[in-house]
Amino acid sequence: MNKLKLISAAVIALLGIIIIVQNQAPVETKILFLTVTMPRFILLLITAMLGFAVGLLTAFGFKWKRSVAATAS
Repeated sequence: MNKLKLISAAVIALLGIIIIVQNQAPVETKILFLTVTMPRFILLLITAMLGFAVGLLTAFGFKWKRSVAATAS
């Protein structure tokens, strides 16, 4: 089982390095009234982190609603 975790971590790290190397070109992004120039991999990283955070907040929100409903019954 530890070998599987190690191999999985190595594959994910390798894919991450490939994504970073392939997406180093600068890209302009408009955020409201600002125009920001950054490497594409940073934009991808920020987008992934925001999606993860929204997913966590959504999951905890549903869990909190269930626990409140269970205690109210």
